[in-house]
Amino acid sequence: MRRLFAALSAGFLMAAAPLPPAPVEDRPLADPALEARAVALQQSLRCVVCQNESIAESGAVLAADLRQVVRERIAAGDSDEEVRAFMVARYGDFVLLKPPFEPATWLLWLGPLIVVLLGGLAVIAYLRQRHTVPEATALSADEMARLDALLAQEDET
Repeated sequence: MRRLFAALSAGFLMAAAPLPPAPVEDRPLADPALEARAVALQQSLRCVVCQNESIAESGAVLAADLRQVVRERIAAGDSDEEVRAFMVARYGDFVLLKPPFEPATWLLWLGPLIVVLLGGLAVIAYLRQRHTVPEATALSADEMARLDALLAQEDET
């Protein structure tokens, strides 16, 4: 009875699950030169869903929509910079695979270098501290006599 209930519950849950979105068909431009420009531009724009792929490589529905927007803007006569500016106005500098070097993105560009430098300084500080061993001072005559007495007492027991 439990197995039947589990099987029916699983069947209902699978039936209620939403279907994945249908793949969006790319409609390339008729002019091969314009299509080549569009593809080159698509390779320089980041998919805001995938975040590690260009919109040319991504299979996300939003990426397909953005590819079509790029084609429409190029067909309308926009230059590559105008298309990039349109995308940046809509999604911010994040949409560019190579964001510009400006004050707002300095941390993005210089962050890895800063982390490496701080790590190097930490390693140097650690190594210097590790090698800084206080020098042993010689025992005085009284301390030597006391040590000899303690060692002799230790041998007796």
